[in-house]
Amino acid sequence: MRQFTAVVNPTAGGSTAAATLLRVARLLREAGAGLETEYSHSLAHAKDIARKAGERGRIVLAVGGDGITGGIGGALSGTGTVFGLVPAGRGNDFARALDLPADPAALADILLHAEPRPVDTVEVESAVHRRTVVLGSVYAGVDALANRHANQTRLLRGAAAYYAGGLRAVTAWRPADYRVTADGVEHTHRGYTVVAANSPYYGSGRRIAPGARVDDGLLHIVMIKEAPRRLFFTLMNELKTGTHIHRPEVRVLRARELRIESMDPVPYGADGEVEATLPVTVRVRPGDLPVLYRPADAA
Repeated sequence: MRQFTAVVNPTAGGSTAAATLLRVARLLREAGAGLETEYSHSLAHAKDIARKAGERGRIVLAVGGDGITGGIGGALSGTGTVFGLVPAGRGNDFARALDLPADPAALADILLHAEPRPVDTVEVESAVHRRTVVLGSVYAGVDALANRHANQTRLLRGAAAYYAGGLRAVTAWRPADYRVTADGVEHTHRGYTVVAANSPYYGSGRRIAPGARVDDGLLHIVMIKEAPRRLFFTLMNELKTGTHIHRPEVRVLRARELRIESMDPVPYGADGEVEATLPVTVRVRPGDLPVLYRPADAA
C-alpha cells in the first residue's frame, strides 16, 4: 500500500488546507495507506520537507494552492519522486489542468490507484533567482502585477481576487517593449504581456493558453499586443473560455526555450510565487515529474 507525506500550506485558501486534507486523509487511511502530515512555515521549508520525504521513497502530496504545488513539484523535478495534489488554495490552476476532482472520495481514489504519469516542468533562470523550477506558467507584464495585487487581497478569493487585481493593474499599466527569443528566433513585441505556459490555466481558471498540455514537451507562448484598454478588458473576459487567442492582438508561439527581455522594468512571475524583473530565460523539462492523475483522454 502507498505511503504518503502530505506537505501543508496552513495559510492556503483562507486556512482551509488542513480541513481539506482531513477529509482525504480519512479515506486514504481507511484504505490502508500510510500518511504523515507536515506543516510548512515557508515555501523553502515545504521544498525541504518534500525532498527529504522523497529520499525515503514516499509519495509527496502538496496540500494548498499553486504556490506550494509549483514549489514542491519544482523541487521534486528530476528526482523520480512521485507527486500528488490535494487542491486547497485560491487558484488551483495546475490541479485544474490535471482535471483533478474536488470530491474527496474521487480524489482519494486517484491518489490510491492511479499510475504515475510523467509531466513537464519549467525551469526559470534569471540573475535574481538563478534557477528555479515551477509547473504552470511564467508571465511577464501586466499579469505579474495583477497577481501581486491578487495576493495582497484579503477580502476576495479565487477568480474574484484575480479579476480585481487585473483591473487595478491594467489601470496603471503602460505597454512595454519586449524582445522575445523562442528557440533562437527573435521576435519584437509591444504590449501587455508575454506568457510562457506549461498549463492552459492561470489566474484561477483563466484559459490563457487553451492549447497547452502538461505533457507535450513544449511551452505555449501567448503575447498580447498593445490595444485600447476597453479591448483589453474584453480580452480579460474572453480568458474564461480561451477565445482571446483568435483576436489579431494575440499571438501564440510554441518553443522549448524562451528568453524574455525588455529595456523597461517589466515584472515577471511564476506560479504565483516567484517575483522579479526581466530578463528571464524559461526552458521546458519534458516528462521530468511523475504525477498521480488520470488524463481525460487516457485509454
